[in-house]
Amino acid sequence: MFVTMMCCGARLARQARLFPVILLLALMSHPAAAADRKVAVFEFELIDSSLEGSMMGENPDQTARLQRMAPALREDIAAMENYTVVDTAPVADKAASQNLQSCGNCALGYAEEVGADIAVVGTVQKVSNLILNINAYAYDVDTGEPIARGSADIRSNTDQSWDRGIQYLFENVIKKQLEAAL
Repeated sequence: MFVTMMCCGARLARQARLFPVILLLALMSHPAAAADRKVAVFEFELIDSSLEGSMMGENPDQTARLQRMAPALREDIAAMENYTVVDTAPVADKAASQNLQSCGNCALGYAEEVGADIAVVGTVQKVSNLILNINAYAYDVDTGEPIARGSADIRSNTDQSWDRGIQYLFENVIKKQLEAAL
């Protein structure tokens, strides 16, 4: 019996020495939990093809609505798992001086400056006081490839229609595409 215990004890000691090695290999074979993707959501821009703005001047109510678009989208994206919204304030002045829709992907550079993995830009196109369109586009900062994009047509130039439009765009289009991009 003593001989059997000696043999088993020796084997057990060898197995105990191998345990940390086996554990390390097992841990390395499983991917680590994915880090949150950092998202920079830039202020939305108005494309007024109705000519009302050039004839009547700036509409303060419409400007206030436009300024609510990006914060609403930031809040919605921040509530998603695996996404963190980064502060765009350090590049806000540079971004505001550009037309982010046509500046040759300058939003990607600004997003990179604030440490984001994804840049989100958006527009509201005003065809008339009755017909408006809210658009949002999310791009991978490293590749420039689109991750999510969508559009929501709204009717009437009111607080309620704009708020419902951005909520619909997020819930039914952008959120699903961002979830699929993980």
